[in-house]
Amino acid sequence: MRVLIVEDDRLISEALEQRFSKQGHAVDCAYDGDVAYAMVNQTEFDLIILDLNLPHKSGEQITKKIRRASDCPILILTARTEVQDRISLLDLGADDYITKPFDLGELEARCRAIVRRRQGSDQNNLQFGDIEFDPASCKVFVKGHEVILKQRELRLLEIFLGHTNRVMSKEELIDHLYGFDDTPNLNAIETYVGRLRKALAGSDVEIKTLRGLGYVIDKTA
Repeated sequence: MRVLIVEDDRLISEALEQRFSKQGHAVDCAYDGDVAYAMVNQTEFDLIILDLNLPHKSGEQITKKIRRASDCPILILTARTEVQDRISLLDLGADDYITKPFDLGELEARCRAIVRRRQGSDQNNLQFGDIEFDPASCKVFVKGHEVILKQRELRLLEIFLGHTNRVMSKEELIDHLYGFDDTPNLNAIETYVGRLRKALAGSDVEIKTLRGLGYVIDKTA
């Protein structure tokens, strides 16, 4: 999952970046509204964590911009406690908000919840065929038995499970797996897909290669 953190408080931004990066997510950071505005203009993110009080352009302006072009999940960070403020945030198009100071565990749970809703799921875990992925514990099960995956393969599986029955090009997979500061290459995707196929060999799910197009996850039966 590719996450954009828009927060001008460097301590908060770095704490969030470390937390999500440690879990294998691609993370980009912006510290003012203009930069964030430009980033959402040129890149498709899977989740945006957005502070309201930013230099140059406000969080409200950025939320409006995102909502005109994308249904990307948005979690607002705010110090505002008035009920009307919260109502206004949701009416603007934010999916949820959390007030400062906040617990990182609660923030992660709220992020998982809004991503699930955007994917049209009311279940905590992602399931496809006999594969089950638990985002909270970062564990994968095949036929009820845990399968150990490295971070890149784990996040690659998460992307496929969030885009079932859709062909994903190598370029799209790179966009979801890497941030602006990373230096990915197309050959790495082939390596990760190969490892993931091997790990899921005992399942009723396969990752098919469509020559010249990309990859799609599908059931074998």
